[in-house]
Amino acid sequence: MTEILTRDAVDVVLREFFRDRIGRADPLAEHYALLWRRLERSSTGGKRLRPRLLLDAHRAFGDPHPDDAAVAAAAFELLHTALLLHDDVIDRDVSRRGRPNLPAEFAADATGAGRSPGAAASWGDASGILGGDLLLSATYSLVARVRPAVRADLAELVDEHLFRAAAGEHDDVAFGLGITSATSENVMRMMAHKTAGYSFTAPLQAGAMLAGAGERAAAELERVGTALGVLYQVRDDLLGVFGDVRTGKSTSGDLRQGKRTLLVAFAEGHPRWLAVRHLWGDPQLDAAGARALREALVASGARDAMTGLLDAQRQQAVETIGGSTLPAALRHELTGLAGTLAERAS
Repeated sequence: MTEILTRDAVDVVLREFFRDRIGRADPLAEHYALLWRRLERSSTGGKRLRPRLLLDAHRAFGDPHPDDAAVAAAAFELLHTALLLHDDVIDRDVSRRGRPNLPAEFAADATGAGRSPGAAASWGDASGILGGDLLLSATYSLVARVRPAVRADLAELVDEHLFRAAAGEHDDVAFGLGITSATSENVMRMMAHKTAGYSFTAPLQAGAMLAGAGERAAAELERVGTALGVLYQVRDDLLGVFGDVRTGKSTSGDLRQGKRTLLVAFAEGHPRWLAVRHLWGDPQLDAAGARALREALVASGARDAMTGLLDAQRQQAVETIGGSTLPAALRHELTGLAGTLAERAS
């Protein structure tokens, strides 16, 4: 019950935050207030993974200053939403969590008002970029509310992992454009920077920091967070192609975008993949083409290789957690999370 009440406190922080922003936006412009209402909706419906990790770590180390923990957890949720918005613009995605995303909604508004396809796309992109920028700024606004004794350290932690996330995103784009070689080593590095840092390591370290856990805990949580984050991304890349009805995620988007994942890296050079590789990255990829690519990924052994990596990464994460000196309750929670992250229906 304590856990539920604590997470409810995060929702209270977010509701009050968006109520304030929407109220401030209303007098400025109708479309600006609409942007804020859609930003609020974009921040709902997710798993609240990052707040959960922060709160679990904070509680394991004694749960002092619960108000600070709730505010910091809300800040990480805003950071996550901001990066998703920017990622959708970069990747030209039009859906998120099984529904049109914010850029797609604004583009549809413009189309309905009679604007050209190009103008509608520009309106959608501008709205997504500005929305992400606003939530990045808001992340630091919430961080500024925590008590002065830890405020600067928390801001530095957020800044460091945002810095790494941008490096990972830049890598991801570079792979897609052929600017940087998407070797297995480079893709693993991208995973650690783009996903593991801000999604796992940073919220765990933030929770421990707010509880005064010290440098040893921070170092152990760095290793644990990286292992969990890479595990998460390996599974996500599998689901992005082979799917799981529970995710609401498109199973053609990664193939249509020509996304450079380990799955593709494992398939490179195999005759079955070479025979259909021209379809990969085709913006007009249809269901038959996507099916041909999936079949080639299976025939080349790439899916089996990814499944083996998923199992190995889960084991590594469990061993890293078990070998740490973190509180027993936190080790239990994180071990369970590793199992959940490795679940797959493909």
